[in-house]
Amino acid sequence: MITLTAGEIALLVGGELLCDRDLLISKAPVFDSRLATPGCFFLALKGEKADGHEFAADAYRNGAMFSLTSQRIDGPCIVVKDVLEALSILAAFVRKRLDKLVVIGITGSQGKTSTKDLLTHMLGAVGPTVAPAGSFNNDLGLPITLLQCDDRTRFCILEMGARHMGDIARLCEIAKPNIGVVLTVGTAHIGEFGSREVIAQTKGELIASLDKDGIAILGTYDEFTPKMASQHQGQVILFGEKADIQVRAADVEMREGRPHFDLVTPAGRDAVGMRAVGAHQVANALAVAAVGTALALPLELIASSLSTAEISSKWRMELHESADLLIINDAYNANPESMSAAMRALVLFAQERGGSAWAFVGKMNELGQTQAPQSAAIGALAVELGIDHLVEINAPEYGEPVGAMVIHQRPTIESALDLVDYFAPGDVVLVKASRSQGFEVLAESLERAWKEKSGVDS
Repeated sequence: MITLTAGEIALLVGGELLCDRDLLISKAPVFDSRLATPGCFFLALKGEKADGHEFAADAYRNGAMFSLTSQRIDGPCIVVKDVLEALSILAAFVRKRLDKLVVIGITGSQGKTSTKDLLTHMLGAVGPTVAPAGSFNNDLGLPITLLQCDDRTRFCILEMGARHMGDIARLCEIAKPNIGVVLTVGTAHIGEFGSREVIAQTKGELIASLDKDGIAILGTYDEFTPKMASQHQGQVILFGEKADIQVRAADVEMREGRPHFDLVTPAGRDAVGMRAVGAHQVANALAVAAVGTALALPLELIASSLSTAEISSKWRMELHESADLLIINDAYNANPESMSAAMRALVLFAQERGGSAWAFVGKMNELGQTQAPQSAAIGALAVELGIDHLVEINAPEYGEPVGAMVIHQRPTIESALDLVDYFAPGDVVLVKASRSQGFEVLAESLERAWKEKSGVDS
């Protein structure tokens, strides 16, 4: 963060200064008191389960210079009407000060975090780069990420999520992105938006926010995203796998579950062999290549970065191998598109290893009235792909037994662990559900139970 005094921050956010005005702030704020360090300040946020004002003293003891609060506390603070609004005002100010900073905004129904990880790897080789921790993609996470930038930062990558129309437009008012990336318009959160058309309008807010010197980067994997080009008067770069696309993948092959392809851009052609798992990573890689093209980075740097990058965010197609059993932990979230991609990767791994394919699936939330038919469609896809075992945990909507595939219905995570007795060396297990289902616990439990069965030391 650029260095500011407490007095300057209070003046910027219109707050009541109840601490030494000369306190120097040089680090981004935190909202977890345990993460406070000297040079930062603490955000006292009121949530459904906890009130941050109760932890302000802990933050101060851990090094926070003061707390940004919505009420007076017994300790150094700046009192404002709305902590989140004040945070946004401060982030917008810092963004305006950092006029040499290149901000890349990423949105889409799926792939934002994986694309962010790949892009961070590439841009980190070029200059100091700031990117979100986890999925910091909302009114809290985006300003905090932006405030991590200082005069030395060259690139800032920001994920932009939305649950309502106007959410992304509001984030863009703070971030003022130079490059806007829209990956795809899918069905995630369709229960809240009502239709893919409304989702597309919301994602398009990123492109509409760009000024004429900005660059729009658009996927060609659905009917809505390419049309967003009409919302931008400046440069547009399309990415995809069709022959007439500016940044595209040619001769795509899957080896050990990982994509290999020739990257084709206006600068030429170079080979990419990804470490990331799943055919769906091709689209994410092409989005990153398009950003590299927009920044005029050498093709060799782009291709080598895509070939060496790994997905660092937790519970996203994580591979865990133990005693010849492969567990794919993709428990972070789920929607129909990502569920399909994960199942296709599962089948490829099982084919290569010669074992059975097990898919442990839970509910896909936020699909509204489409949840039942979309879940049934995923169940039908599992049959079509030749998955051997579909384990439905509190999710009978995936369907009843059909054909050769065996369906196991279990009410809870714990009740599904007995299926470990039927695993065999060479089998591949996928674990995937919406975030609220807590399937990372299932992945860990399955791995632990298999180790016990196989006599492997933990």
